[in-house]
Amino acid sequence: MKKRCERCLESVELEAYICVHECTFCHNCTTQMSYVCPNCNGELVKRPRPKGASPIHSS
Repeated sequence: MKKRCERCLESVELEAYICVHECTFCHNCTTQMSYVCPNCNGELVKRPRPKGASPIHSS
């Protein structure tokens, strides 16, 4: 899995959007592109989180 947005290079380890070819983008770039991949014109959808990744960090 790619760890950076292909457009702005922001880290996308916890939240990313991908197309069928696994082109990878951050949320901001995805919304700016109207959820359409600029490479294949496919739909960008939220990528599942890797096993063990959690959006909530314990203290």
